[in-house]
Amino acid sequence: MANVKLTHIAKSYGDVSVIEDLSLEIRDEEFMVLVGPSGCGKSTALRMIAGLEEITGGEITIDDRLVNRVPPKDRDIAMVFQSYALYPHMTVRENLEFGLKIRKLARTEIDRRVEDAAEILGLQTLLDRKPKQLSGGQRQRVAVGRAIVRNPRVFLFDEPLSNLDAKLRVQMRAEISKLQRRLKTTTIYVTHDQVEAMTMGHRIAIMKDGDLQQVGTPLEVYETPQNVFVATFIGTPPMNFFTATLADSGRKIAASGFELPMPEAWKQAAGNGRRELLVGIRPENLLDAASGGRGPTAPLQVEVEVVEPLGHEVLVHGRVGDDMVVAKADPHRTPEVGKPLDLVLELDRLHLFDAETELRLTA
Repeated sequence: MANVKLTHIAKSYGDVSVIEDLSLEIRDEEFMVLVGPSGCGKSTALRMIAGLEEITGGEITIDDRLVNRVPPKDRDIAMVFQSYALYPHMTVRENLEFGLKIRKLARTEIDRRVEDAAEILGLQTLLDRKPKQLSGGQRQRVAVGRAIVRNPRVFLFDEPLSNLDAKLRVQMRAEISKLQRRLKTTTIYVTHDQVEAMTMGHRIAIMKDGDLQQVGTPLEVYETPQNVFVATFIGTPPMNFFTATLADSGRKIAASGFELPMPEAWKQAAGNGRRELLVGIRPENLLDAASGGRGPTAPLQVEVEVVEPLGHEVLVHGRVGDDMVVAKADPHRTPEVGKPLDLVLELDRLHLFDAETELRLTA
């Protein structure tokens, strides 16, 4: 297999800079997910790795080999596109064979690789069909199979599931993850869907406006987001925020309409002055008072404005002072719109950010 290293890579289109300075290392056999909103540069970065876009600056290495000027066909990578990119006039078998024939492999080797890929992906009964006779999920499996037969050092996936319905996306997420574990091929996967990123990646790299915001395991970026953007982008529903200041010589956090005791772990990072803070708390750590909470808590009353029953839980949208919040409630005790709801906030699960820089205050 191979490791992939991006060192200070940049990409501009004339005077427009898409990526200014991106450095990232993908380890051998790792499943790395590049995630971020549309236009953040993640697909551009992937296409530069593939050689489909020329880089403006920096270096790209695959298995310690500099590939800046190496043609795509010689980089030993295989790419799966959002649009499947299947040849409509060819059967599934012919689509799988095409790249191998171009490389002039022996007929026996082509047959072996196609049969192996068909077995792995459950395509054996579809080999004589053409793409128009396949469902979206089947077409995507063929596109993945075409990458597998090449036996590349690196797999590149560019938003491959965005054209599928919700149920099929869940199924294909599991299939691609299982396939990567089986083949142990270094994989770089691009998506704008943070659920895909969290469920599939060994590590995830969050991007915004061409800049890398944070790299880590899904649990690391969820539990310790390094800035407000990461905190809001990762997690569904997103993190709640309150604008606040330090009070009582740093012993309390004063927000709109309420005060919280400063958790011991944050006292040193927050300091003692009148610093303006952003206090973050995830909806699952803002609970109905009747259900209690884990560890130290503080009471919080919300004026309920919207209730969303989801079956296994209820999302409560309400107002606390000047701020809107989302909390999770017991589905068997649905709160009433227009009435106050008593909540508890789990103090050990607070996230503090500097209001000016929007960077995390390290606890």
